[in-house]
Amino acid sequence: MKRLQVLPVILGLSFAITAGMANAQAAGGAAGAAPMAREQVKMERDEFMRTHRWDPINDNWVLKSEVEAPAGMKSRVEIKAERDEFLRNHRWDPVSENWMPLAKAPRDLGKMSRAQVKSEALQFTRTHRWEDDKSAWVEITPRPPKAKK
Repeated sequence: MKRLQVLPVILGLSFAITAGMANAQAAGGAAGAAPMAREQVKMERDEFMRTHRWDPINDNWVLKSEVEAPAGMKSRVEIKAERDEFLRNHRWDPVSENWMPLAKAPRDLGKMSRAQVKSEALQFTRTHRWEDDKSAWVEITPRPPKAKK
């Protein structure tokens, strides 16, 4: 009978100690980072909801059409135009696994098959990424291969 009374006391004490340790860690976990005030979080959420809408087709938040993008940001159309210009003037070489500039005039993407354009656009996004700070496409430098042991 005494064992049944001692067991809940031991379990209760262990839970209380564990909860106290978790609270102490959460309070001092962010060294030097002040938590955002509740009002500030609500303001940021409301501003985001005012300027964005959920696109269920792409499963992504999209800037509303009546809202202007922040200063210095290029539109999606301008970014795609720069990508298409690069694709017109370069060709992917699978042997060297690199983009090669065309020696002759730029090619007409309209004369290429849909599969060719899609393949090259996919390869372009694998080798380049858009930098908002620079407002330009930047080539991704591949990691060097691991040394064999």
